[in-house]
Amino acid sequence: MLEAYPKDLGGIDEDKLADCIAACFECAQVCTACADACLSEDMVAELTTCIRTDLDCADICLATGKALSRHTGYDASLTRAILEACATACKACGDECARHAEMHEHCRICADVCRRCEDACRALLAVL
Repeated sequence: MLEAYPKDLGGIDEDKLADCIAACFECAQVCTACADACLSEDMVAELTTCIRTDLDCADICLATGKALSRHTGYDASLTRAILEACATACKACGDECARHAEMHEHCRICADVCRRCEDACRALLAVL
C-alpha cells in the first residue's frame, strides 16, 4: 500500500515504516488476545495489572499503526511522539507479561511480540 501512495513519503524508510505498521497491528491483536486469555485464567485477580497493561498497549499500538498509515499532512513531531509512546507501552507490557511467561504461554507470546513492536518503533524513530 505504501508504494501505491501518490505522493513522496518525505524520505521515510518505507521498509522500516511498513515493518512498524505491521508490528503495531500484530501487537494490538496479541495484547487483546492475551488480556482475554488472562481473564480466563483461574488466578485472574493476580493478573489484573497484566490485563490492564495488555489493553493499554493494544489501544496505543492500534492508534500508532493507524496514524503511521496516514501521510497526508504528515507531522514529524507528532509521529515521533506517538512512536515513543508506543515503544514505552510495549516495553511496559512486555515487562509485565514476562513476569507471567513461565506460567502462562499467552503471556510469553505477548512479551515476545511486545519486544518486537518496541524494536520496530525504535528502529523507525532512529531514521526519522
